[in-house]
Amino acid sequence: MTPKDKLLAQRIYMLLAALFITSLVVSNLIFKKFFYWHPFDVEIFGTKLFEISVGILPYPITFLITDLISEIYGKKKANQVVVTGIFASFFSMLIVYVANIVPATEWSPVKDAMYTTVFGSTAIAVLASMMAYLFAQFIDIQIYHFWKRLTKGKHLWLRNNFSTFLSQFVDTFTVLFLLCSFGEIEWNLFAGLLIAGFLFKVMIAAIDTPFLYLGVWLFRKRFNLKVNEEIAID
Repeated sequence: MTPKDKLLAQRIYMLLAALFITSLVVSNLIFKKFFYWHPFDVEIFGTKLFEISVGILPYPITFLITDLISEIYGKKKANQVVVTGIFASFFSMLIVYVANIVPATEWSPVKDAMYTTVFGSTAIAVLASMMAYLFAQFIDIQIYHFWKRLTKGKHLWLRNNFSTFLSQFVDTFTVLFLLCSFGEIEWNLFAGLLIAGFLFKVMIAAIDTPFLYLGVWLFRKRFNLKVNEEIAID
């Protein structure tokens, strides 16, 4: 690989990492708003399918990006992005927490009560999300590379979906369990939200498979990579 190509590969990696971190941090900040997407009028355990948090919208992007980085840059670089995302989330939580402590002025458009309602529980949410995220992302990367070794770099759809399906279930279960334990969500909603959240993530994972194929194809074409070949940018 020429120095020019290596520099380009580094810049693309940084861009992917930025998209990953942004999606992760934003999902933790907006999670308290729930919406109802109703392609089917179905109710499961007292929860309509799909009643889900808006925080779930950017979250699947993180798994698509880690799969793409795993495929092109390798396991080490994917793990580095995960660790960086954890740091960014905790740092954003600190900023939100400090902003919640300082009192609002009389003329402030956003009053203390309003800010606390929206962001006051963010610390608990981020803690729950980070624990779930830590388990899910490392499981995703481990399973992804297990299938990559087993298939010798072939059957991209297999490792993409198998790794994401399991990791998304772990993530959904863990974060809901912790939020219910902290009193953020009522326990009677747990089962319904678990099923609705997991099914929604599975649908998104299936939908993003063509985008992963496109991304891998573009990388291999631009950098003349063979199947199972990775870019070393260290």
